[in-house]
Amino acid sequence: MKNLIYNIGITLYSFAIRILFPFSSKPRKMTKGHWVVYDLLRQQINPNAQYIWFHAASLGEFEQGRPLIEKIRLLHPEYKILLTFFSPSGYEVRKHYRGADVVCYLPMDKPRNVRRFLALTNPKMVFFIKYEFWKNYLDELHKRRIPVYSVSSIFRRDQIFFKWYGGTYRNVLKDFDYLFVQNEASKRFLSKLGVNNVSVVGDTRFDRVLEIKDQVKELPLVEKFKGNHFTLVCGSSWAPDEDIFIEYFNTHPEMKLIIAPHVIHESHLIEIINKLKRPYVFYKRATMDNVANADCLIINCFGLLSSIYRYGDVAYIGGGFGEGIHNTLEAAVYDIPVLFGPDHDRFKEASDLIEQGGAYCIHQAKEFDDLMDKFQSDSDFLKETGQKSGGYVKSQAGATDLILSKINL
Repeated sequence: MKNLIYNIGITLYSFAIRILFPFSSKPRKMTKGHWVVYDLLRQQINPNAQYIWFHAASLGEFEQGRPLIEKIRLLHPEYKILLTFFSPSGYEVRKHYRGADVVCYLPMDKPRNVRRFLALTNPKMVFFIKYEFWKNYLDELHKRRIPVYSVSSIFRRDQIFFKWYGGTYRNVLKDFDYLFVQNEASKRFLSKLGVNNVSVVGDTRFDRVLEIKDQVKELPLVEKFKGNHFTLVCGSSWAPDEDIFIEYFNTHPEMKLIIAPHVIHESHLIEIINKLKRPYVFYKRATMDNVANADCLIINCFGLLSSIYRYGDVAYIGGGFGEGIHNTLEAAVYDIPVLFGPDHDRFKEASDLIEQGGAYCIHQAKEFDDLMDKFQSDSDFLKETGQKSGGYVKSQAGATDLILSKINL
């Protein structure tokens, strides 16, 4: 009966996506990707090869799994890599990722789709990243005795597994051969459900941001823009974030500002421009001549933010006033203080950074203003906060190697 309810829910979800097909680009891309996934697999899967399958919901989860993918590829070239995504925001960005041999969407979790997908791919081993718990896939993998692991997962009391009505999902956890979780609290919650094949290894994202730092891009335009000025880098910002930091920037001519908004649609860029009272330039229109004369640099393209943080004296991470904060670690790894809004409770690393003294939570503009004044006037405070921020990231590295030490390849 519970399986029937779950399968009905998946069917209704699939139907809803098809209804939205004409009206939204995300459902449209997903549906088109599902239409061709089996043809793509028939064309690209080598039936004589052995595949290790990684599944990530979206781009963030992919970045968590990426260190593991690339380490396995380096140490075990005898295996090929299959990478699947649920969301277009992951697939569309990484469909040409060279670290995988096959990249595609994951077909909807219906029993027929599951059997068809596994018949074509026949993976030797499977890794589901963080919050991926597709019941039919996991049940079938368990039935076929294909080892399956949960990586960088984290469990909280408010999740469905721990509710009185969460029996179907609780059973799913027992399909995993092993769960590599981020913290001790997750291990305790799972233990109460009788799930003990668990190790606390931390979060592979720490390994990833350290890799990114080692491979950082030189950005001469950004370096020219910064010069010798105190610079605030605001990453993945939304309108409520911009209301706070742009107001401060407008009244502090001694500093410079780099904004990498989460949404770079023209309407949002116009909103930002209308709030600015000092000279600005868009990155895609910047030259070595005009960028030095601007006080604000607006990044109107994707793919640069993780490299841009290195030019900041302080970083502000957007999304904390409603959307949920974005990646704090990409900034913290450069030994700079990190600021963000109050919606960060779901992000362990944000709470840890605050506890370590490397980050501060902003609830209102005055808190932001006071901190920015102190960062600019007290160089020791700025340096010490940055060192605590970067030190926390370095202290959490190593999850990838811990995972590899516990699986049998």
